[in-house]
Amino acid sequence: MDVKVLGISGSPRRHGNTETLLDSFLEGTKEGGAESRKVILRDLNIVPCRGCNVCHKDGTCILRDDLETVFDTILSVDILAVASPIYTMGITAETKALIDRSQYLWARKYKLKTLYFSREHIQRHKGLFISTAGQGWDYVFNAAFPAMTAFFDVMGFEYYDNIIANDMDRYGGIRGHPTALTEAREKGKKVVEQVRKLQGTESESDQQHHE
Repeated sequence: MDVKVLGISGSPRRHGNTETLLDSFLEGTKEGGAESRKVILRDLNIVPCRGCNVCHKDGTCILRDDLETVFDTILSVDILAVASPIYTMGITAETKALIDRSQYLWARKYKLKTLYFSREHIQRHKGLFISTAGQGWDYVFNAAFPAMTAFFDVMGFEYYDNIIANDMDRYGGIRGHPTALTEAREKGKKVVEQVRKLQGTESESDQQHHE
């Protein structure tokens, strides 16, 4: 079974520090034999959530834009990497718009009870947060983690790991960091290997049930 990976870049800046770090991760997943693709949020037509709560009644979003396809793709992959630089101590507007628009899936899962992910499903689906920050403070990413936790939970992914690099101002950008790009590539290969093993365990279990 092929391992499918989606990387989502939430940076308004193309080919900057965070997207470069995401690219290194995706290179690692490809080296691990995965089928990987990337979505650039800034290039899409995205309407922010209006907070109308219509989705709480029927589980559908009234807004029609490019995020419809993005959410379909997210639900079809095994590994999801969401990448956002830190802007004013939080994730970017593009990334937050994506997360807020998942409210219709939250409604299905927690209000209407029409969406369910088994424990085994969640274990086989891994979510990673990828980020960079100019400041060197250890706590510069802290405000981003709760939003990512909520998003991966709604989408049925285990929050597997963070690939983060701060102090970009001192390093002169991600390419000046001594280890970040290599570590991202290695983590890409590692998570694909782990998901593949879990898929193999699932296949063996299904075969035993049929015998």
